[in-house]
Amino acid sequence: MTDPQDLTASAETAAATNGGPRQTRQLGDTRYTLLGTAHVSKESADEVRALIRSGDFDAVAIELCASRHHSLVEPDALAGQDLFEIFRQGKAGMVAASLALGAFQQRVAEQSGIEPGAEMRAALEETQRHDLPLLLIDRDVGITLKRIYANVPWWQRFSLFSGLLGSVMSRQEVSAAEIERLKEGDVLESTFNEFAEQSESLFTPLISERDRYMALRLGEESPPGRYRHVLVVIGAGHLKGMAEHLDTPLPDEPRVEREALEATPPRSKIWKLLPWAITVLVLTGFAIGFSRNTELGWQLVGEWFLINGVLSAAATTIALAHPVTILATFFAAPLTSLNPTIGAGFVAAGVELFMRKPKVGDFAHLRHDVTSLKGWWRNRVSRTLLVFLLATLGSAAGTWVAGFRIAGALFGS
Repeated sequence: MTDPQDLTASAETAAATNGGPRQTRQLGDTRYTLLGTAHVSKESADEVRALIRSGDFDAVAIELCASRHHSLVEPDALAGQDLFEIFRQGKAGMVAASLALGAFQQRVAEQSGIEPGAEMRAALEETQRHDLPLLLIDRDVGITLKRIYANVPWWQRFSLFSGLLGSVMSRQEVSAAEIERLKEGDVLESTFNEFAEQSESLFTPLISERDRYMALRLGEESPPGRYRHVLVVIGAGHLKGMAEHLDTPLPDEPRVEREALEATPPRSKIWKLLPWAITVLVLTGFAIGFSRNTELGWQLVGEWFLINGVLSAAATTIALAHPVTILATFFAAPLTSLNPTIGAGFVAAGVELFMRKPKVGDFAHLRHDVTSLKGWWRNRVSRTLLVFLLATLGSAAGTWVAGFRIAGALFGS
């Protein structure tokens, strides 16, 4: 098939003996062989090694982003990060989700005897051995999670992500059906697969956007003419969509569209203003109470501090935080709830880090510890993340419960 821009494409879908599905596209002077792999398959890893060793390719593109590539090369990279800085930057939830996904992956490896993503690791090793360019074409997993969060209706967000964390943290055995899903997509895709099949708002950022993104990245990193023959290693679930994108001319400046697919939709002004509005309403409630009589005013202030403090402290107790952390959270939560610039979770995590600084062994055993529910509480790193998340949830619950209590006392019958 030829178009005005000299784009040719082969519609064939072929597979070598016992090999994975492939599609070949010819763009100008460059041939792209798209290999659909199974992410839990020794055969896929062996096939990737054999193809690279054949000498037919002068570049290899893989379905990894820079952060996932770094995780493969440096599996203990978290040990080199400042945990306090993670909390300050608001990345605790993302780190917890990444650990939960890693726990799921570790359990799959232990149960099946095959590490998910073995074919990507094989590509890394073989490109180094044969001194071939390695092109990372997938979108950053953090951006994908953020775009999923922004794309689904607000009422589905809590169930979606609580389901994600709850499922991968609680199940000790990974079902055969889940392992089968991993043969089509990576850990993130298989985790959300049940939801994505029924939700276009989830399918778009998780699958179709990434199909387009990876095609654009090929246009940037391997434009027609730069290499002779490029092996593109992707999950089988992306094969059809990516091939279709390569059937049409890519834009002259792929970077512009690619950056648009990396953008995180701005947070609604309503959600930005809501914490300040709550602060104003609570302080106004105190003022109204004192204007009626001093006893009522102090009653409202006392209930605010007691409800907010107790719920936040109870949440950190569930996380098995240090007693000093629990006490600090009790006193800090009522104040941080009136100051949107700092959260109770940040204070709780900071005190917990001071009282129980993670040791080298905590980082060394982190990947294994988070494969079990008890391990999340046993390891100081993951437990500090739980302290942050649960203290934040406890403070939010306390704010709403105490706020309604104040409104009832002032305006109830």
